Amino acid sequence: MTETTIDTTVPHRQRTRRVSIGGIPVGGGAPVSIQSMTLASPLDVETAIAEIQRLADAGVDIVRTAVPNEKAADRLPELVAHSPLPLVADIHFNYQLALKAAEAGVAKLRLNPGNIGGPKRVRAVVDAARERGLPIRIGVNAGSLEKDLLAEYGKPTAAAMVESARRHVRLLEDLGFHDIVISLKASHVPLMIDAYRRAAREFDYPLHLGVTEAGTPRAGNIKSAIGIGTLLAEGIGDTIRVSLSADPVEEVHAARTILESLDLRRESVRIVACPGCGRLQVDLIKLAEAVEERTRDIRKPLTVAVMGCAVNGPGEAREADIGIAGGKGEGLLYVRGEVARKVPESEIVDALIELIDEVEPDPEREPAAGAVTWTPDWDGDEPAS
Repeated sequence: MTETTIDTTVPHRQRTRRVSIGGIPVGGGAPVSIQSMTLASPLDVETAIAEIQRLADAGVDIVRTAVPNEKAADRLPELVAHSPLPLVADIHFNYQLALKAAEAGVAKLRLNPGNIGGPKRVRAVVDAARERGLPIRIGVNAGSLEKDLLAEYGKPTAAAMVESARRHVRLLEDLGFHDIVISLKASHVPLMIDAYRRAAREFDYPLHLGVTEAGTPRAGNIKSAIGIGTLLAEGIGDTIRVSLSADPVEEVHAARTILESLDLRRESVRIVACPGCGRLQVDLIKLAEAVEERTRDIRKPLTVAVMGCAVNGPGEAREADIGIAGGKGEGLLYVRGEVARKVPESEIVDALIELIDEVEPDPEREPAAGAVTWTPDWDGDEPAS
């Protein structure tokens, strides 16, 4: 039986320009970065910094904060000084807030240049960004398209969203500014996917992917995984944010899972767990949940298999770096195909964590990023009987 490797790398990502956001490269083939946004107001610097630190610990690369007024802008220097992550200022309509944010030392501005006033104001912001080496993210949202575009297209469409982005991009390009990132977010997943595909064909600027207003984690994680994951699998996208009505740390965990599912990031424990069946003789669901929770913040690229019975358990456990094959009230622990020891069910999770501390990653056991390896069911043209 032959083994075929399908290279899923698509050149869109490689063709984008590269910008730097506080030292984090975005675009131009750089690793896909993870972003999130603080819930805390920048007026409460202490709470905001604590939240940013939790996001950093969870694995976020870049964090954004809302700057709704001058009082918030006045606190940005202190926030920038204490933030462990590059800070993006989220600005709407008021160009003076953008100037203050640039002066405060933020790493990027998120604004739409067509919404901050006339040419003089746009030039002032561009000059400030250019002087400090700050990229500008143009953020198009299906829910806030320009009135004339809604009148022309009748409703938010992918074409209307790209046209909106095109207008904002043109304002910056006319001033010789090209450190641009573009997002085209929608809460409707097919619309979001269509908009980004069109943008990838038209622009060579890095794309910030996201399904906006995705909702609570129950539905929002699925919508984000479908929307963001579809595009990343096609090679589209340079940085991502999962937008959830939840603690922003949940966004980071979801984003990491999306990237690791596509082998675009490999730095955490990957859990393989069977769905369970009537053959179970251990509490598999409880066991898998405990393993997931205990390994959630461990930064080690290991694959851990949590299997409930003797049908697939030993095989999957052997293929993983560390594996559990459940038996009657007990489990066999495997380390790279070899049985390490047998432990009672009540001790499995603690024993597993001890092994994770001991075992070092083996790069040769992991698939190459950007490639999917599969084995067909037959060798020739005729299907297997």
